[in-house]
Amino acid sequence: MPRLTEERAKEYWRRNISLVVKLLLIWFAVSFGCGILLVDVLNEFHLGGFKLGFWFAQQGSIYVFVALIFYYARKMAALDHEFGVDDE
Repeated sequence: MPRLTEERAKEYWRRNISLVVKLLLIWFAVSFGCGILLVDVLNEFHLGGFKLGFWFAQQGSIYVFVALIFYYARKMAALDHEFGVDDE
């Protein structure tokens, strides 16, 4: 496995942490925002017979979290490849 220079390693981790923070903010906005703060507004709509605010609090944030995991894995694979630290 090739070693990164200190500058390249710092850039790699900066971009990694930036991605993690952005994805956590999205998850927070969905789970806290849609499941708690906006629940009354969202409850005016229904999804599968359930109020949308309830759905986000019980299921939606979990689905978003799983989607974010797959997105993170794909973006990190690309970042690893860009910096030459992938397994291939």
